[in-house]
Amino acid sequence: MRTGVTGLQTPHPLIEQLPAVYLDEDFLRRFLAALDDVLAPVLLAIDNLPAHLDPRSAPEDFLSWLAQWVAVDPHEDHPVERRRAAVRGAVERHSRRGTRRGLAEAVFLETGIEPDIVESGGTAWSQTPHTRFPGGPRPWVTVRIRAERLEPVDRVRLEELIRTEIPAHVGFDLEVS
Repeated sequence: MRTGVTGLQTPHPLIEQLPAVYLDEDFLRRFLAALDDVLAPVLLAIDNLPAHLDPRSAPEDFLSWLAQWVAVDPHEDHPVERRRAAVRGAVERHSRRGTRRGLAEAVFLETGIEPDIVESGGTAWSQTPHTRFPGGPRPWVTVRIRAERLEPVDRVRLEELIRTEIPAHVGFDLEVS
């Protein structure tokens, strides 16, 4: 979180809020100047609150805090713009959580690679009774990642991500090539 910033000027010095009779008091000036140093980051954060709450412009330490608000855990090693994108679209992505599209978006945000996803389920329509159900008897998802770049894919983190994105009763395979 935010801490004191050396030399940061307050936008609203406390001494200026006092009646003129107190302006010549040396002790009061020094005391209020010390409080101004402590309060300057707080006042500036409050003055800029809309910018702090927008993932596109939030300072990096606030971005981590905003990520907690929207239940996102962007990888700290990722570039800041990628983390901002993860926080910015989190609420909308939560509406697709548990779907193929939601899983694909989550994997893409984590790796930067478009995954190939194969599901065991399906839907069908038939006018005849006892028609065979589509898909497999066991709910399953296979996620294939073709890592064509130099940086390796963190398989453990990716498995944790997939586990959180798919429904609890669905198993999965992860294939990284």
